[in-house]
Amino acid sequence: MGRLIKNELIKIFKKKSLYITLIIIFAFMIFSNIMYKNMDSNYYYGYGYSEDTMNYLNEQLRSLDPEKSSDISMYIDVKSQIDMLEMMKEYEENSWQQQIISDKLSNYFREKNMYLYGEEKDNQKADEMQAKIDGIKQKLDIDDWKYFAQQELNETNEKIKEIEEQEKNTEDKQILKSLEQEKESARVDKIVAEYRVSKNIKYGNDYLNQALRDYESSATELIRYEGFDRKLTYEEKTQYNDLLENREVNKYVIENNVDVNNMNLKSMMEDFFNQFGIFLLVILVMIAGTIVSEEFNKGTIKLLLVKPYSRNKILASKFITSMIMIIFVISILVIMELITGGVIFGFDSLSIPVLEYDFNTNSIQAINVFVYLGIQLLTQLPMIVLLTTLAFVLSTLFSNSALAITISLLGYMSTSIINQLAMAYNIQFLKYFVTMNWDLSQYLFGGLPYMEGMSMLLSIIICIMYFLIMVIPTWTIFRKRNIKNI
Repeated sequence: MGRLIKNELIKIFKKKSLYITLIIIFAFMIFSNIMYKNMDSNYYYGYGYSEDTMNYLNEQLRSLDPEKSSDISMYIDVKSQIDMLEMMKEYEENSWQQQIISDKLSNYFREKNMYLYGEEKDNQKADEMQAKIDGIKQKLDIDDWKYFAQQELNETNEKIKEIEEQEKNTEDKQILKSLEQEKESARVDKIVAEYRVSKNIKYGNDYLNQALRDYESSATELIRYEGFDRKLTYEEKTQYNDLLENREVNKYVIENNVDVNNMNLKSMMEDFFNQFGIFLLVILVMIAGTIVSEEFNKGTIKLLLVKPYSRNKILASKFITSMIMIIFVISILVIMELITGGVIFGFDSLSIPVLEYDFNTNSIQAINVFVYLGIQLLTQLPMIVLLTTLAFVLSTLFSNSALAITISLLGYMSTSIINQLAMAYNIQFLKYFVTMNWDLSQYLFGGLPYMEGMSMLLSIIICIMYFLIMVIPTWTIFRKRNIKNI
């Protein structure tokens, strides 16, 4: 058996097509890493200055008459936007000052212009609003971002106090419930403001500001789910879990000042199977889909069968060789990406952990990227083994390499379509179909599976059943196959 396997491996490594495919994949890896390297990693958020927008607004303003009652409201809106953009223009593009102007001064500009051009003109109040704007601008000019952070914290504290006063003065259960949700949302805003102050997170568009925004968004949305009077549907439970994970991951990022989402070698390795899984399967399917059929097509199967080996051993050696190639191909692709990504991005990011929320322990797990890659490999192994086996089976039964390769790759490409249909329309019988079960990553860290009623044990049993359904008839047919006319 060992000699047979060795001979099969020698045959595979003599094939030029294997090396050509690896060279193409290597070139694609280089291209992908360069593209990701050159991608804009700026987490821009907010309304920035634009010369084109300014020109458009000025043109629109000239077409409006503040003396006409029908134009007043539009005139005030356009004039306020222009005033805001004029102030933004004084600061660097995407600066924290531009963000503050967009978030906090838009209402001030509008209020000032309402006093200047509205039906109830009041120059004194307009001057007072201008004084407020000038005071804020002074803070912007001296780079005093902490003033705005402390102001946000004070405002949220005041809001919480106001809501608590309202709760004391009402007994209506529905109103109390609404106030409680409003108070919880205000507490989220307070946590965000406290993080900004305590962690010295300057306003901007970096990963910490993105984490603050994502934390606030997911935490606020969780309050809505927790306020439901009914039991959550399975789809809502899945969405709830996603929000919970997002909140806790961003909380970890903020508290530990670590950028886990930046595009680098670590992120490429973390997403290795999504990025390069198709290439892995192409090579394996090419090998398994030709390893038997080529023997029939070339007539060399007769030479094998006249040797002192049983048909069982011959077929087993070819199948075992296909399985061995899984380890080889994964290893070579990982090494290729490590070299490529390391040269382009550098290796420093490999020290950054992969963050996963563990629903079993309700805590964040910080995992070494190589450990995480190993975990991902174990969860993807059923799919890889089954598709490789499918190509091997078709190659053996039909002696047609093109058929074996094509059907196997189509099986992989149809996975997402079948799974999405099953989940979207809750097609219960599809949860026993192999594509719904061969990705075990759905069960990692206590996550909810694709459909209710699924479990890891059930998925493993289903994968084993599909494996046996393919392998047993293939062995039986091969043992009895007549090769005299080949």
